[in-house]
This record gives sequence, structure tokens and C-alpha cells, in this order.
Amino acid sequence: MKPILWITFYLPNDLAERLKPYVTIKMWQDDIHDMPQEEIEAAVLEADYLWTIVPNQITAAVLNRTTKLKMITNLAVGFNNIDVEAAKEKGIIVTNTPDVLSETTADLAFALLMTSARRMLDNAKQLYQGKWLGWQVFGMTGTDVHHKTLGIIGMGAIGELVAKRASGFDMNVLYHNRSRKEEAEERYGVTYRSKNDLLAEADFIIVLTPLTKETHHLIDREALAMMKRTAHIINVARGGVVDEEALYDALVNGEIAGAASDVFVEEPVSTNHPLLSLPNFTPMPHIGSATVETRQAMVQRNLDAWEAYFTNQSIPYRVI
Repeated sequence: MKPILWITFYLPNDLAERLKPYVTIKMWQDDIHDMPQEEIEAAVLEADYLWTIVPNQITAAVLNRTTKLKMITNLAVGFNNIDVEAAKEKGIIVTNTPDVLSETTADLAFALLMTSARRMLDNAKQLYQGKWLGWQVFGMTGTDVHHKTLGIIGMGAIGELVAKRASGFDMNVLYHNRSRKEEAEERYGVTYRSKNDLLAEADFIIVLTPLTKETHHLIDREALAMMKRTAHIINVARGGVVDEEALYDALVNGEIAGAASDVFVEEPVSTNHPLLSLPNFTPMPHIGSATVETRQAMVQRNLDAWEAYFTNQSIPYRVI
């Protein structure tokens, strides 16, 4: 009997066809709703191999119970949904999809900056609701993006590409990172700042850090209080990097002008989430990599890793 590969999400168009000679494929068949956590945990215990997405939580508790699992591929660059240390202790290989979605995510990050700055979502809602009654001198006004100061927190590949886009708007670009990126400074004309100085100086802040113990609530009440009252913050990292309750209060109290986020602590986000009620908040449903071209490339990287494993070749895109 062939070993079992559990795909914990719906994969259309027989994209996993080339793996069928090696494994028996079991797949979540709902293309709208995420696989429930209890079913994911049952699949982990049944599977020899696991193919996951970011909403799937592969915890140490369930990994420590498996006796069969040999490899996990994650359809994402981030892998904070997998307890990598627990997998490592069990000798389980983990792969991801690096270097494929940076351009696409940078596009979205800058689009959210523009949307927040020009109040595009709120203004569109007013149009749909019949509240646009005519041209007004200061009606529906936002703020300029060009020649403003952009602060990037997390200067990885996506951060560098956001800086590249910002140069076309003649923006002054600051960045904060765990380490200086002198090559990026020279290539994109960006300037290093401490986190606190960046928060105080920037008109727009884009958060692009991975979610770790160190970055959890990196943007908290104290950080938000350091920002200009006219500033906007955009989160394209992970929900937990920004304290959502603190962000809500800062927006309601006028401590900052606006915010946008492609990510939330709980996903899918509830329609009752307080942030969604605010006119100066722009939400997106975690679509940073959501273009046909990028998603196809991500699937291809996972398939390449699987095929390399099954044919005893060097496995690309390994996390561990």
C-alpha cells in the first residue's frame, strides 16, 4: 500500500497528479472553508506526508503524537503555523515557498498604502451608499503619498521591493531591521533608523516582519503612541505583529490617521471585528500573494520539493 499524502486544502485542476505514482492522496474537498483544526490533527496522525497552508496549525502537541510523518510542505513563505522545533526533534522535513511572492506582496503593500492615504475604501463606500452629492473643496480628501517619509519595519526581500516602488513616488525611505542592510541602503537610497526613531519620523509605516516570539505585538500601544497623528500603518506581515486592540483604540482616538491590514490574528476574520467598523481602517482577506501567476509558482515549488524527496534527490526550499 502506498504511503498517504494529506493535502489539507483544496487543490484544483489535478495539480497534484504527478505525485500519484508515489503516494495515495487524500485532500480536503471544500474550496471555501478551511479544514477544521480537529480534522487537521487527525490527518497528521494518519499521514506519512502533509501539505499545508498558513491557517493550518501544526502544533508540537500533535507532532509529538505522530509516528509516521516524514515531511511537511507549507504553501507559503512564512511557516509560523508549524512548530519547526518540534518537527526537527522528530526528524520531520519542512519546506516552504521562498523567493516567489516578494514582488506580488510588495505590490499589495504599496496598494494598501495608497488606499489608506487616499481613503479609497471609505470613499467608495460613500459612493455606493449614495452619499456622494457633488464636488466639494475638502470633501473626501486624503493625504499625499509623494515626497512623504515611508518607514519599513522588516527589510527583507519584500521590504526592498517596497522601497524600490517608493522611489517612484519620490519618498524618503527609512527602515528598521535586526541588522543593517548596507547593500540595500546603497541600491535603494534607504536610511537605517532605530525602531523608535522610525515610528516618530515616518508618515507611512509598512510592517513586514515574520511573526516570532520577539515580534509578537511589536506594534503595541507604546509604539502607536510614538507615531505622528497624521501617520498611517500598514500590516502585510502576520496578524500577531500588531496589537489589534491597541490599533483600534489609536484609530478611534485619533492617535494615528489610518491603517490597513492584509492579516489578522484570527483568520478568517469575523465581520464583527471592531476594526472593520472603522472608516479609517482598510481590511483585506490575506491576499498578499493572491495572483494566478504567484500561486501557481508557489504550488510548483512545493511540487518540486515533493518530487525531489520521492526520487531521492536534494530537496529544494527546505526550512529544516
